[in-house]
Amino acid sequence: MENKLYGTVLLKAKQILDYIAEAAEAPTLNDLSKNIAISKPTIYKILKTLEYCGYVRAEGDDKRYRLGTVFLHYAESVNRSINIIEIARPALRKLRDATGETINLGMVQDNSIILLSKLESTHSIKLVSIVGGKMNMYSSSMGKALLAEYSDRQLDKYLATVKPQKLTENTITDRETLIRDLAATRQRGYSIDNIENQPGVYCIGFPLVSQGHIYGAFSISTPQYRITEEKKKKFVQLGKQTQQEILAQL
Repeated sequence: MENKLYGTVLLKAKQILDYIAEAAEAPTLNDLSKNIAISKPTIYKILKTLEYCGYVRAEGDDKRYRLGTVFLHYAESVNRSINIIEIARPALRKLRDATGETINLGMVQDNSIILLSKLESTHSIKLVSIVGGKMNMYSSSMGKALLAEYSDRQLDKYLATVKPQKLTENTITDRETLIRDLAATRQRGYSIDNIENQPGVYCIGFPLVSQGHIYGAFSISTPQYRITEEKKKKFVQLGKQTQQEILAQL
């Protein structure tokens, strides 16, 4: 059964925005009503809402509509995520090949980590995570690597908004314990998800921060049974090398 879309007004708004974006000349309300199969009063109401949100702006006495500058902010955010994927991919592929484990790349969005890219382990076992999926910052290695880069004010705001929940027996939910863990992360330069985000999975995370700008983070993920102290040392060394390789290109 085909999924039904919710919110027909959103689809109508998309039609209007698409027409404005593709028009050779900024259209008026009359232009829009002549070329879009939506009633003129409805187009006008949607335009007023889009204008209020900053998605369109009306210029001149004849009210010609152009896309709002808010889209520049959205485009910048998208470009950052796309660029970091393209820049990081060769180095992360080498890291995957050197470790034989799953390598993840993520960025912060709405107090969560969004998985941008995933290079699967060369071993047969695959870890449960999907590109585009979210994970908690307080429990994941990528999230903790970036929380460790937050200022005290930013961290206080995060902890006031997000209430950690137990995902495994090892998930840190106590505020003071998490703050100490992040301090240790900051000092050593990488984070550890000691089976805190997903049962049976151990991860080491590395932040990608340059000149005060947080681009994202990457992690090495492995089943718990495959990790040894020797491997931890090797992964940290390889992870730091990869981190510097990526940062040199930002």
